[in-house]
Amino acid sequence: MDKINQQKAFDEELAKTQQEIQEETLKHVGRELHDNVGQLLAFATMQLNAVEKVSDQTILPKVSNAQEALASSLTEVRALSKSLNNDVILNSGFDTAVSNEINRLNNSGLIEASIKITGKKVDFENNQDEIMLFRILQEFFSNTLKYASAERLDVEINYLDNVLVISAVDDGDGFELNNGHNGSGLINMKKRAELINAELELTSELDNFTRLMLKYPYRIN
Repeated sequence: MDKINQQKAFDEELAKTQQEIQEETLKHVGRELHDNVGQLLAFATMQLNAVEKVSDQTILPKVSNAQEALASSLTEVRALSKSLNNDVILNSGFDTAVSNEINRLNNSGLIEASIKITGKKVDFENNQDEIMLFRILQEFFSNTLKYASAERLDVEINYLDNVLVISAVDDGDGFELNNGHNGSGLINMKKRAELINAELELTSELDNFTRLMLKYPYRIN
């Protein structure tokens, strides 16, 4: 029994360490996007503004289109960099972070997304749990965009007395859960849920929908 408990503790510590490494990597990528890619896009925008002043009327529409594309790209990069940096997420709070992600999805033009928040907000006792829940949702959103060919994504966050209930459902292609569909994204979602003692349920129906249900038993301060 001691060996079993030791192995379980080792596996939990290993999973926690892996998640911490992933978070540090995401934070680094977020900073690089903001500091380097963001600055390059901002510089390119300034250069185009200078070109606009000396351009004749025949090419002004093309310059204007390029300016709009750069502006959209810069906005997207800045939004993405924030969603990857856990410090930014913690400062803004869980609800705001998820809402910002929904706005980012809508601004992408790839999907129509909505969010509904009900109940009296409860502060998390462990801030890292906020990050874990947000990353689970972010992974689900990413899978929806990459694989589901969905047109809609609806998210609900419901604060109950002792548990936070979160649902996210898309109207995409769906998949067979028991047909070897066990990609790294799903594995990461399940591992993160286990680390914070959250109940994760994924249901899907071919050519219809995929739904994520999360139940997180928070402790009230």
